[in-house]
Amino acid sequence: MDQKTTQNVAHLARLNLTQEELATVANKLSLILSHFEKISEVNTEGVEPLVTPTNIEQVFRVDKNETHLTVDEITKNAPSKQGQLFKVPPVI
Repeated sequence: MDQKTTQNVAHLARLNLTQEELATVANKLSLILSHFEKISEVNTEGVEPLVTPTNIEQVFRVDKNETHLTVDEITKNAPSKQGQLFKVPPVI
């Protein structure tokens, strides 16, 4: 990867790199991209894409309408409250 492309990537990532750092990062990014090139050479014909390497199935619960406590019921035992909120000492 050339330094101009590396500079553009650094700019997009909001990084301020020196010329020395740009050279180092450019070399490292080139090595990383070469590894991806090796991976892309693997024959994946007939291999189904998968989301997870396990056979776990999603289990969803049935949505059901339930009654919930009201704000007054929730805050009735509060030692101190302000309106519909619990009032607590400030934490610094």
